Amino acid sequence: MSLDPVLARIDSDLEAATDRLLDLLRIPSISTDPAFKAECDRAADWLVADLQSLGAEASKRPTSGHPMVVGHIDGPGPHLLFYGHYDVQPVDPLTLWDRDPFDPQIEDTPRGRVIRGRGSSDDKGQLMTFVEACRAWKAEHGELPCKITFFFEGEEESGSPSLIPFMKDNAAELTADIALICDTGLFDSRVPAITTMLRGLLGEEVCITGPDKDLHSGMYGGAAMNPIRVLARIIAALHDDTGRITVPGFYDGVPEIPDALKAQWDGLGFDASAFLGDVGLADPAGEQGRSALEMLWSRPTCEVNGISGGYEGDGFKTVLPSKASAKISFRLVGQQDPHALRESFRDHVRSMVPADCKVEFKGHGASPASVMSTDHPAFEAARQALSDEWPDAAAYVGCGGSIPIAGYFKNLLDMDAMLIGFGKDDDQIHSPNEKYDLESFHKGIRSWARVLAAVS
Repeated sequence: MSLDPVLARIDSDLEAATDRLLDLLRIPSISTDPAFKAECDRAADWLVADLQSLGAEASKRPTSGHPMVVGHIDGPGPHLLFYGHYDVQPVDPLTLWDRDPFDPQIEDTPRGRVIRGRGSSDDKGQLMTFVEACRAWKAEHGELPCKITFFFEGEEESGSPSLIPFMKDNAAELTADIALICDTGLFDSRVPAITTMLRGLLGEEVCITGPDKDLHSGMYGGAAMNPIRVLARIIAALHDDTGRITVPGFYDGVPEIPDALKAQWDGLGFDASAFLGDVGLADPAGEQGRSALEMLWSRPTCEVNGISGGYEGDGFKTVLPSKASAKISFRLVGQQDPHALRESFRDHVRSMVPADCKVEFKGHGASPASVMSTDHPAFEAARQALSDEWPDAAAYVGCGGSIPIAGYFKNLLDMDAMLIGFGKDDDQIHSPNEKYDLESFHKGIRSWARVLAAVS
């Protein structure tokens, strides 16, 4: 089956494809807010109908939360599973949006035309790039070049509570030769990327309690232990002077990246000064002797995400607080064990708490890193296909964030995953005025059409 007429069909059908995406974007499928449960159902129904229009056997599958959408189209080549999510983030604060987030429009901007609306980049626009590529293949050839399973989730933005049970219960149906995930981005506007490394995530909340009530600092200051002082000492001791994390055993399972991959990253010409300059900073703050891309993609982190304690209102109150708390997250790499690190971190904190205070912990998730092997021939085939579509050659890259589904495919279904996406750093996902470049949508569709041809 020839690729050229498929690409031509994509080009001629772009306006209709964009209209279909806008229609999906109008559905406020906010998964975390129970008030939008019916809208999540409506988005799932929309996708089922759209897949059926392609000739897929598609259905909405109930879960204890929002439904899954599963569809199948037979084909002559290998079996590919494509994953995306149809739920979106809340839109608050609404006052910061320039337009109704669920009244999407095409806008002209100084950097080109964009699709503006909640979910345009994360993840409805990305999801539809693959669906539209399949539509073009079917329109030109009457069939796809391979067998496809579509797997769309409705709870990704709210912790995916139904995902693992559903995958376990439907493992035979969902298992394919390889999984495809479109929830990542380009390296830059010219360089497409296949993400092969995702950091895991461990979240911990620490609460230090000293006196049994807030105290007057003039009457008790100096004699009574201050929980903020204890917490500040703990936080300050989490890193040494070189930026290394001091939790015992923290670096167990942290690998050095291969020289060939490091050379590829170095060749990307990443400008750390510009990257930090865009947010008003200048100097990398991680481990000394590591490049910025290493810090972002292949090294673990420990970050304080929030601190609370004492009087935080306007004005001044000379209080010695009863409690102080902090939320601390760890991004994990390689074979780091999040559960072992949780216990090591808690023991480390306990060792620094004086006898007059007590400490309590609350866990907030624990997922390991995901590292995809590029030995599967589909990886190099896809990299070449992406390189044929974009101005510069595609690169294997890491990702500082966490996408647990990639690890679930490997651990639950014994299936490698390729993460290919077309988002950009300025898409403002999770923020007001989210957008997706029309070029990303168009070339994303063309890219998936090329990938389907290459891996088949």
